[in-house]
Amino acid sequence: MAPCIDTCRTGKTQDDDSRFHSFRPCFFDRISRGKTQIDDVWIKMQEEAKSDVEREPILSSYYYSSITSHPSLDSALAHILSVKLSTLTLPCNTLFELFISVLEESPEIIGSVKQDLLAVKERDPACLSYIHCFLSFKGFLACQAHRIAHKLWTQDRKMVALLIQNRVSEAFAVDFHPGAKIGKGILLDHATGVVIGETAVVGDDVSILHGVTLGGTGKQSGDRHPKIGDGVLIGAGTCILGNITIGHGAKIGSGSVVLKDVPPRTTAVGNPARLIGGKENPKMLYKIPGLTMDQTSYLTDWSDYVI
Repeated sequence: MAPCIDTCRTGKTQDDDSRFHSFRPCFFDRISRGKTQIDDVWIKMQEEAKSDVEREPILSSYYYSSITSHPSLDSALAHILSVKLSTLTLPCNTLFELFISVLEESPEIIGSVKQDLLAVKERDPACLSYIHCFLSFKGFLACQAHRIAHKLWTQDRKMVALLIQNRVSEAFAVDFHPGAKIGKGILLDHATGVVIGETAVVGDDVSILHGVTLGGTGKQSGDRHPKIGDGVLIGAGTCILGNITIGHGAKIGSGSVVLKDVPPRTTAVGNPARLIGGKENPKMLYKIPGLTMDQTSYLTDWSDYVI
């Protein structure tokens, strides 16, 4: 797994920033997804489509146009996004040609798409299959549209990138600025109301619930948005504001307002957010919350918590 917050993304090395120093190599020593599993995603989707159509023939035409008629995952993705984001004045065919051209010249995007599909299937119990996620999960689709928009942004095709952002916001109620940098293995669970600002960085294997804002704190320009480490879990309704860092493997409780750095492997909750266990001796996490999706274990230490 590539580092989330590294020299190419922030201009810093790990040694330059003690918040990440010597943490990630030991904490993220886990079983990684095998290359075979990643490469099998498209094959598995075609098998799922065939099985679904056998059970529900009414799906035949929809699945043919969306999955089985396409020679590759990038073609199917370009199609589904163009259908979802098209308008009367922005026709499906025009968007398809734009999307497929970006995807064909950027194979790393499809690699991230596959990682995202695996992430949703592994972490969201509501996900029945890869094809279910691919066709129906707006968080997944919004993330893939952002990957295309970000590529266009880096190519200085900024107005087209902003057009995609606008359509994603209107169609999916998710607003990622195309300048934001997003890792792989991302789960946007439900996704409605997620807002990510221009200079935000989101690492690998991050899970974000609905209503989350990674925003600025005012009118200042420049680097002004949060940096989210690998394996982070951000609960529903959370606001993380300013150019602050959420360390690798941290957990942010639902409804929190985070205004200061959160150390790796810790849990922050509240408004304003505070560390479980206190600043001097915070309770440390030894599982990756972005993967476990455990949002409530910290409550067991609250003697005054009642239902």
